[in-house]
Amino acid sequence: MTLPPAAEGLGSELRAATAAMHRRVERTPYMAGLLRGQLDRRQYVQLLQQLQVLYAALEEALQQHAATPGVAPVVLPELFRHQALTEDLRALGSEALAPARQTHALQAYVARLKELAATKPALLVAHAYVRYLGDLNGGQALRQVVRRALALQGGMGTQFYDFGEAAARRQLEQRFRDGLEQIGPQWKDRTPLLEEAVSAFTRHEQLFAELASA
Repeated sequence: MTLPPAAEGLGSELRAATAAMHRRVERTPYMAGLLRGQLDRRQYVQLLQQLQVLYAALEEALQQHAATPGVAPVVLPELFRHQALTEDLRALGSEALAPARQTHALQAYVARLKELAATKPALLVAHAYVRYLGDLNGGQALRQVVRRALALQGGMGTQFYDFGEAAARRQLEQRFRDGLEQIGPQWKDRTPLLEEAVSAFTRHEQLFAELASA
């Protein structure tokens, strides 16, 4: 993997290192369909079910290391999405709360998060970066697309994307970015963290490919 030259801060380095993979994931048929509002209710529920499992694993790991210096600055419970996903699934119908069939990609992703929590917790930051900054930014446009496509009223089924008013959302994003910069100096060689963030996007690509064929 060829990494970009060091940038001013960790957030900038993560963005530069993952830019190509980020674009690739956005252009997958599944994500393209989601962005165009072409997923039906069943497909949307399947997506939320997979994300619910993913966030449960990520947030359990983050909470486990809420006092670990290399992780603590980005552990912001206000960002946690597991409960919001549960509420969305409940709003979309009781059948949506049935245990989901986990894709192989999801099972591997959860296993990786558990492995990191046990052995290399500082690398959990890469996964928090990929998920939460995506939710705070692109997720806001997705919320409107999903509401229109599925004719959802109010916040029904889209609490996952809700971080409050724009000002509150910007403040949360800044707190997360500030946390990244607190962590940055703890890494003499940031390559493992940058590679883990690229890997997180690869895992999403694999997850979306399996969902597309479900």
